Amino acid sequence: MNSIFSYFIPKDKKFFPLFEKASTNLLQMADKLEELVNSDPNADREKLHKEIERLEQKGDEITHAIYLELSKTFITPFDREDIHQLASALDDIADYIHGSSNRILLYNVNVMTDAVKKLGELVKEGCKEVYKAVSELKDLKNIRVITDSCVRINSIENQADYVFDKAVGELFDYEEDAKNIIKYKEVLSALETATDMCEDVANVMESILVKNA
Repeated sequence: MNSIFSYFIPKDKKFFPLFEKASTNLLQMADKLEELVNSDPNADREKLHKEIERLEQKGDEITHAIYLELSKTFITPFDREDIHQLASALDDIADYIHGSSNRILLYNVNVMTDAVKKLGELVKEGCKEVYKAVSELKDLKNIRVITDSCVRINSIENQADYVFDKAVGELFDYEEDAKNIIKYKEVLSALETATDMCEDVANVMESILVKNA
């Protein structure tokens, strides 16, 4: 590449390691979430939730570290606004993974439906693609990897929309207990929103590519 961007990116030793830590942390959270939604009702779900909670707090610390570096650094690898938006979008994914886990525990959702399991799987797939794309931001040598991951994230989000809409429709059609409708809809909504947040990350990364590649 013959842009100024390619000159500065390899020298950055602050933001990209933090972004990679944040995306790695998301992968770990998604692993625990998938384990949670596929766990037996008699399993120690509280332990899994506590681990997700610990990782979410770790993610908050990474986000704050990015904001702190942003306030101290004069020359940044790309637009300050994009750095802030990317950090915020990554943090939002963590928030909704934690929120999904929290609702499962608080609402005593003991039976994991196929839709809940599928959405947990899609959240994990989304986080994998986020990790792949974020890992390539540091030098932009593999733009195709980033764009391909962004396309896959959009596809994952579309799949999650379909699974969510179908599951909610079936709840209203076949579930007679209003409490169960509310509980499952809340859990499904949090899981689906986590995939929306993955798409937000993809949108930020696409914006970075447009401006700098």
